[in-house]
Amino acid sequence: MRRRVVVTGIGCVTPVGNDVESMWQAVREGRSGIGRITHFDAANFPTQFAAEVGGYDLGRYVEDSERFRHAGRNIRFAIGAARQAMDDSGVLDSGLDPSRLGVYLGAGEGQQDFMIFMSLVAQAQRDGKLDLEIFTRQGLEKLHPQAEMEQEPNMPAGHLAGLFDAQGPNLNCLTACAASSQAIGEAAEIIRRGDAEAMLSGGAHSMIHPFGVTGFNLLTALSTRNDAPEKASRPFDRDRDGFVLGEGAGMVVLEELEHARARGAQIYGEIVGYGSTADAYRITDIHPEGRGAVACIRMAMKDAGLNTDGVDYINAHGTSTIVNDRVETSAIKQALAEDARHVPVSSIKSMMGHLIAAAGSVEAICCLLAIRDGVLPPTINYETPDPECDLDYVPNAAREAPVRRALSNSFGFGGQNISLIFSKFTA
Repeated sequence: MRRRVVVTGIGCVTPVGNDVESMWQAVREGRSGIGRITHFDAANFPTQFAAEVGGYDLGRYVEDSERFRHAGRNIRFAIGAARQAMDDSGVLDSGLDPSRLGVYLGAGEGQQDFMIFMSLVAQAQRDGKLDLEIFTRQGLEKLHPQAEMEQEPNMPAGHLAGLFDAQGPNLNCLTACAASSQAIGEAAEIIRRGDAEAMLSGGAHSMIHPFGVTGFNLLTALSTRNDAPEKASRPFDRDRDGFVLGEGAGMVVLEELEHARARGAQIYGEIVGYGSTADAYRITDIHPEGRGAVACIRMAMKDAGLNTDGVDYINAHGTSTIVNDRVETSAIKQALAEDARHVPVSSIKSMMGHLIAAAGSVEAICCLLAIRDGVLPPTINYETPDPECDLDYVPNAAREAPVRRALSNSFGFGGQNISLIFSKFTA
C-alpha cells in the first residue's frame, strides 16, 4: 500500500506579501504587486516593470544574516520561506531522525552583482573589443569567490539543509517554470517509497536583473505595457501581450501521513496526484495541440484515481502570453472533456507576475489555501474575453466555493510539464 503524503507547513516570500497570510489576503483582494523596476535602471529597456519583493528582512529568519551577504536574492528568499514553513509545521520538534528529513528544491540560479560585472566589461573595452586579459585581471581583484559559488542553483538546497540539519536526500531541479512543482512532486515520491519521513520542498528565484529582462525581451515573452504595469499581466484576456517577471520563494513541508498523525500535526491537504511529461517539441514553444500538457494532467488524474469530474478548481500556469493561455485552455478541455466547462480556473500570475522557478510552489500553496478556506483566487485584469480562451477564469474577484481537490499546472520552457493535485485531507 502506497504511503500517503500530506502538507504540514507552508511559507512564502512574494511580491504581494512576505508571509503566507499577507500574501493570501492580497491575492483574495486582487491586489497587484507589479510596478516599475527599482533593482536597476530599466528606463531604456523594452519592459520597464516587474513584480519585485519589497520590505524583506532576512534578519527576521536568521541571527547571523551578515554571513549571507554574498548570497543572491534567491537564497535570501528561500531561507525566509523555509523558516516559515518549518516553524509552521513543527516537524523539527518531533524528534525526527535528521537522516529521514530531506530537501528537494526547484530553485533557479543566483547572480553576481551585475553592476560590478558590467563596469568590468566597460573598463576592459579596447578599440571596441573586450580585452580578456584586462577583464580577467580586474575580475580577480573585484569579484568575490563566495559570490561566484553562491550563484550555483544547488546552493539554496545546501543552505537549507545546514540550517535545519536535514541530512536526508538533498536535490535541486531547474526545469524552468515547472521547477518547484516538479520538486514537490518528486519530494512526495521520495516519501511515498519510504526514503524519508519528511521533505522540505519548493523553490526560489529572482531574474529581475539586466540579463534576465534582456533575455526574456529577446524572446518577446514579456509584456511591454509600460504605461500601466499593474494592468500588464492579464492571463486569458484577449489583449494580453506577454508575462511579467516576478521573484520570490515558496516552501512546503511534506510529511508521511502516519508520522504527521503521531505528532498531532496540522494538515493543510494531501498530495494525491503528480504528473510529469515533456512536449518533446521545441525549446521555447508549447506543442500547438498541447500534447504534453494534456498527458501531464491525465497522468496526475490517474495517479489520484480521479475521473474527469474529480477536480473542483484549477490553478493555471496562466502566464498571460498569447500561446500559453490558448494552449493551456485547450489542454484542460482535452483532459477533462465536457467537465472542463464546470471547473473554475484562475491565474495568480495576474497579481504577482511569474516567479519562474518559484512560481509553482507559491501556486501550490494557493491551492492548499483555497481548500482550507473555500475561496478561489481571481484572475485580475480580465476585461475582454478571448474566443479561444473560453473557460471560467474567476474574473477579477475572488469567489467562495467549496474545494475538495485542486489541480495546479506548471509548464516551462524546454517543454517541461508538471501537474499536481491536492486534496482536502480525510482520514
